[in-house]
Amino acid sequence: MLIFDLTPDHPLGAAIAGAAGHPVAPMELRGFAGGEHKARPLCSLRGKDVFVVSTLHARPGLSVNDLLLRLLFFLSACHDHGARRVTAVAPYLPYARKDRVTKAHDPVTFRYVAQLFEAAGADGLVTVETHNLAALQNAFRRPVVHVDTGLVFSARIARLAGDRRVVVASPDGGGIKRAELLRQAVEQRLARPVGFAMMEKHRSSGVVTGELFAGEVAGCVVVLVDDMIESGGTMRRAAAACRARGAAEVHLMAAHLVPPGDGVALCADPAVTSATVTDTAVLPVEGVHVVSLAPVLGRVVASLHRGDSVAPHLDPTGPEAE
Repeated sequence: MLIFDLTPDHPLGAAIAGAAGHPVAPMELRGFAGGEHKARPLCSLRGKDVFVVSTLHARPGLSVNDLLLRLLFFLSACHDHGARRVTAVAPYLPYARKDRVTKAHDPVTFRYVAQLFEAAGADGLVTVETHNLAALQNAFRRPVVHVDTGLVFSARIARLAGDRRVVVASPDGGGIKRAELLRQAVEQRLARPVGFAMMEKHRSSGVVTGELFAGEVAGCVVVLVDDMIESGGTMRRAAAACRARGAAEVHLMAAHLVPPGDGVALCADPAVTSATVTDTAVLPVEGVHVVSLAPVLGRVVASLHRGDSVAPHLDPTGPEAE
């Protein structure tokens, strides 16, 4: 097995390789004055099982598109030079939110990204908490391992809640299934009933509306869960609604915090007790608790290489990944 890290400026790739029990394979990453780049393996690929890790969130000097193209080119290069199998490990998958036509002539960019991976020769994909799991499974025609955050978040919620009553809530209608799955995981871990709530949200031309709130949160520890926090407006709006209805604490949890600077504003909001994200995109941000998915992803990579089932590593009531 060879594990390449295409984004060595982020610690997740090396941590995944370490958890899988393999060193990061040597490679050359080179940029050119005109904006082009080259990524080249510095070892033989012939007959090898290759995993390519890339954190595809934008950072200074590198856009999402730069990083995505670098990954696609590298996947193709690995196939060109004899790799037996090439699997992309992209914990944060860009363009996942645009998975259907909502306005006339809309692009379905999530499907286009899937087609690009297929054209580049990706034999499989490992990713984390996409916006719409059904869309992911329908868009990709290669094997996909989807890692959700139930494992690390249910463990964190158990510590935050103690013996108090817990409610897991969705900040919008689109995240109801995600929140319900986490509610079930927390309920199994705590071995007691866990409540559910949701907030109505409609967005059009950047304007968010909707005031309907369903669920009983008075006196409870409320956990608002989403796949991603970008501006943070949706989460803060739902947190304020929970507080207005008597919630004792409101904790925010999301797999991806993009960009990391918004974490400061989240934690400064008086309605928010804490914010927890994973290390798929964010680097340390003051006030934001970060749990690492490297142990889970490393075990998934190692199991894929051995041909073992990955299901035990995705069990939300299993051993903690922190």
